[in-house]
Amino acid sequence: MLQLNVNDEISPLKAVVLGIAKSSGPTPTLEEAYDPKSKEHIKAGTYPTEADMIAEMEAFRKVFEKYNVKVFRPEVLEDCNQIFTRDIAFVIEDKLIKANILPDREKEVEAILHVLDKIDDGNILTPPEDVHVEGGDVMPWNDYIFVGTYSAADYPTYITARTNKAAVEYLTKQFPQKTIKSFELRKSNTVAQDNALHLDCCFQPLGKGKAIIHKNGFLVAEEYQWLVDFFGKENVFEIDAQEMYHMYSNVFSISPDVVVSEKSFTRLNNWLREQGFTVEEIPYAEISKQEGLLRCSTLPLIRA
Repeated sequence: MLQLNVNDEISPLKAVVLGIAKSSGPTPTLEEAYDPKSKEHIKAGTYPTEADMIAEMEAFRKVFEKYNVKVFRPEVLEDCNQIFTRDIAFVIEDKLIKANILPDREKEVEAILHVLDKIDDGNILTPPEDVHVEGGDVMPWNDYIFVGTYSAADYPTYITARTNKAAVEYLTKQFPQKTIKSFELRKSNTVAQDNALHLDCCFQPLGKGKAIIHKNGFLVAEEYQWLVDFFGKENVFEIDAQEMYHMYSNVFSISPDVVVSEKSFTRLNNWLREQGFTVEEIPYAEISKQEGLLRCSTLPLIRA
């Protein structure tokens, strides 16, 4: 059995579900795309190929192997994009919470049943139907759980709005000992530079008290400022709209000292090294064309 344990974003990783790019299906039509960035690349004819995405995920897997992390993979579903496991479930403390995701993607959960079978049933939570939540919007951070949300009345019109107010209330109920801190995110169905699809698309806490943040991803200036004050301005790496678009904040910590990052993120990677991090650089630019990157592709199960 797996003893789940995740209390933050940085403790040494012991077990993870890494997505898979095999049989990810043909390039979607514009109508099938879920986010503005994918649509952009479909129109331009630059949507990533399966072979390129498999190679990128293999590079990520090798980094996990190097650090002795136990890696589970989803079963391959034919013609199904299964790269972003963070969307389908997430772990807080010893509980795995199944995400209520876009209906088209429910079969992705079935592909990790072999992992769920190793978890005590009492530790698997299925939120009620009115609770919309995806793992990219949820970050356990010691006594806090940071949650990205969108609670305006036009929520139903945004396919890019994935976590609602009911989710914030649900998490508050499930984890009464934690402080749930929610952040309103900027959404756009059409302009990728203006769309913070998830909280981890505009913010990421790191080891050594550091964090990456993009101010314009937040709708409420005070909420952005709260995070800057929480980490301290001198500890925060501010990214611009173009860097957010390339997913600079969606790196992944294997431990407090080790960060996996995209190899083209020169400004960020140099800063991380200056702060004393070991940076494992891998190619992941093709996968980023689907508005997801390293954190999105992982579902951490155990951090020591």
